[in-house]
Amino acid sequence: MRRILLTGIAMGAMIAAAQADTYVVSMKGPAAGNAYWAAFEQGAKAKGAELGVEVVVVAPPSETDVQAQITQIEDLIAQKVDGIAIAPTDPNALAPVVDAAKAAGVKVVFVDGAGTNEGVPFIGTNNLEGGKLGGKFMCEKLPAGSEVAILQGVLSTTNGADRYNGSKEAMEGCGLKVVTAQPADWDRAKGLSVTESILAGNPNIKGIFGSNDNMALGAVEALEAAAKLDSVMVVGYDANPDAAASILAGKMTASIAQAPKKMAGLGIQSLVDLKAGKEVPMVTDPGTVLVTKENAEQYK
Repeated sequence: MRRILLTGIAMGAMIAAAQADTYVVSMKGPAAGNAYWAAFEQGAKAKGAELGVEVVVVAPPSETDVQAQITQIEDLIAQKVDGIAIAPTDPNALAPVVDAAKAAGVKVVFVDGAGTNEGVPFIGTNNLEGGKLGGKFMCEKLPAGSEVAILQGVLSTTNGADRYNGSKEAMEGCGLKVVTAQPADWDRAKGLSVTESILAGNPNIKGIFGSNDNMALGAVEALEAAAKLDSVMVVGYDANPDAAASILAGKMTASIAQAPKKMAGLGIQSLVDLKAGKEVPMVTDPGTVLVTKENAEQYK
């Protein structure tokens, strides 16, 4: 049986399985404690079962640990794996090791976030348009002139930059006032603490766009503690199960779904196809969906 390795939880598990034909999907964060990456892992394993290949999960300890991901990919090249699908923690920092993988004959695709290397296929959603979708929703629900804030992810990633730029463009375009945009590094606890600071400095805030659901859920906690959740809208990104439950409970207002299960499956399929000598599209976009109370049940 051929083996596909999905970089996600433990490098030791990957090394133990790295035999015969080996394909790797390098997730940029661990599934434990993160519903988005857990769904990503599920999608990869489901596709592996469908194709009759084995999926093993390994990853850097956090989405900001760029060097750990680089080191893992260097190790994979040394192990002579056949292909790697990479969700890059930092596209620019990973570019040299991606080039090294290609030079070593390793098939490479990007998943979840686009990289900067030319000629490498990308499987993922258009995060700029997704950010605009969230911003436009807030425009529809808030009067012009309302003060809003943005919780940023890691801006060195294409996902972080695009979601921030898309949401800001949409909100400012309809007359909302973006009074502050602060990084919370995709993290729920940081989303909470940053939101506390935002509320202290901007008591008239009416909406918060979280560039992922973890940060948005942290914002919800801060707003609940400040007794302001009824007067401040929170929109997230990913529509993970925790966010869907929050939307159904009337806490978060909306989120942008981007189908991580499908994305991961397409990444694995692309690796298998490339190894077989088939062409794959340079861009494959699974699409984004606005999730509100009306459709949140299907994302739980």
